[in-house]
Amino acid sequence: MTDTPRFRDGALAAIPLILGYFPIAFSFGVAAIRAGLSPAEAVMFSGVIFAGAAQFLALALVTSGAPLLISAATLAAMNLRHVMYGPALLEKAGPAASTRFSWAWGWCLTDEVFGASLGALARGQRFSEGFIGGLGLGAYLSWIAGTAVGAATGGEALKAFPALDAGLGFMLPALFLALLLSILERRQLGPVAVAIGATVLGSLTLSPTLGILAGIAAGAATGTLQKGRA
Repeated sequence: MTDTPRFRDGALAAIPLILGYFPIAFSFGVAAIRAGLSPAEAVMFSGVIFAGAAQFLALALVTSGAPLLISAATLAAMNLRHVMYGPALLEKAGPAASTRFSWAWGWCLTDEVFGASLGALARGQRFSEGFIGGLGLGAYLSWIAGTAVGAATGGEALKAFPALDAGLGFMLPALFLALLLSILERRQLGPVAVAIGATVLGSLTLSPTLGILAGIAAGAATGTLQKGRA
């Protein structure tokens, strides 16, 4: 095990996430202005929700006049997976892991922050609330900053670059996939394959949101059964 990392180490480890988050948040800021939100409302959107792809869905629901309860239920279902991130990290860290400031760093556990934190633990780094705090805060501030710059630039910013506009939407899932592949082990291939299959099937036959939930449930169930047999 290496020495316990500090907040500064987490902030430095956040640089790849910042490079991925800023352009996506910029795209969201532009989309928010196109949808009729003010720059302040766009920044508040990112500051309160901070949920990547779910923000684009929330923006579509809000601007389309969808009922509040339906919008809330849809977003909650889409982001249900985040509830599992904290316990998964603490299980990997061991019973001696501190949770004194979990109320703070838990807020920043996005897919990518979780993936980077899990990867650090898998490489033998000690669990540190300071490290996760620096990692999460760097990601959070870059998301807000990107939104602010995109909103200030205006809704016409990306119209001259349609390919770039379309490609930005793939950067977040690509970043998360790269983080997970870097720590993937052979014994995890079964649950991952089941999760992918269930997600694709559920998305094609039901909806993307239900597909994600199906993938989470199927992958978790497969991993639990596999662990029980070990």
